Amino acid sequence: MEEPSSERAAGDVVANAREKFACPACGADANWNPTKQALVCPFCGVESPFQLPERTAGTVVVEHDLVAALNRLPGEQGWKAEKTSVRCQSCRAVSVFDAGKVGRTCEFCGSAQLLPYEEPEPAFSPESLLPLKVSESNARDLIRRWYGRQWFAPNALGRRALTDTVKAIYLPFWTFDAEAYARWTAESGTYYYTGSGKSRQRHVNWRPAAGELSHVFDDELVCASTGIHSGRIRAVEPFPTKELIPYDPGYVAGWVVERYQLDLRQAAAEAFEQMQATLRSLCARQVPGDTHRNLQVDATFSRQQFKHILAPVWLVSYVYHARSYQVLVNGVTGQIAGERPWSWIKITLLVLAILIVLYVVNSN
Repeated sequence: MEEPSSERAAGDVVANAREKFACPACGADANWNPTKQALVCPFCGVESPFQLPERTAGTVVVEHDLVAALNRLPGEQGWKAEKTSVRCQSCRAVSVFDAGKVGRTCEFCGSAQLLPYEEPEPAFSPESLLPLKVSESNARDLIRRWYGRQWFAPNALGRRALTDTVKAIYLPFWTFDAEAYARWTAESGTYYYTGSGKSRQRHVNWRPAAGELSHVFDDELVCASTGIHSGRIRAVEPFPTKELIPYDPGYVAGWVVERYQLDLRQAAAEAFEQMQATLRSLCARQVPGDTHRNLQVDATFSRQQFKHILAPVWLVSYVYHARSYQVLVNGVTGQIAGERPWSWIKITLLVLAILIVLYVVNSN
């Protein structure tokens, strides 16, 4: 990936910037519609004639050499369309909007403390994405059903966490590929027993063991968002990265995009930890016997590659008793996960009911 100068990067932004996707009927900005998989005017419903690229057998989603990129950390050429960035002073998320369409509140936490954000350095632009497939109506249905299953949530939750606040957001991710080779050593333990009855005791016969394995990591995902609460993304994975298509601004037209807050170097370090943990687990499975101890893993990595992608989610953010909560829907698969407050009244009543049942049973 050639490192552009600041003059060249600025020139490329101008050259690659697309006009807005105007409705041919009324002139309003057309938005990407996940139901029709087309650009549709939100005012008159007319589909835009603009043809978005489709993924075909010959489509190539570019992978970049990680080591070379870390050595020079090149900047990319922007979003290929006019965008405006703001940073939330509460949760620190940076959101990227279509020019002239900056929201009044943060999409992630609801704060109104939004300030213009200027890139401190040239940023990697996304080169591939997963188009939004789950429609807003389907997302609302999923969220309503999720609320219905939260038996120990306060009754007021359904009224305060309204699904009409659901927003579609494209989140930033880094993906990493690598070929790994690992050698391991450990002490393998085999159980044996002495005595019988109550005096029966278990012992372990320890023996040295060693082995090796190879493993290929493909699209190890690292979310670069700071706007989503910790653990929410993992709960709605996986994202089907085999369906990635080359980035085109038409797919994000009308939607909010979060700019990555975890840079390439930080994301690569996190991916390395994830890969190391996976390798350690794979090596542990190879150790013979009933148990093991002192597992040591020596791993080497080669053919390390990365890419910067966008993946869509539907998000509901709400505040209940001064605390922020989120419900997240995978915009491709429909997988849902969320947070909700607890109703201590309901929990107390349940505990009392159980105690009463136990008392009645024991009394009889």
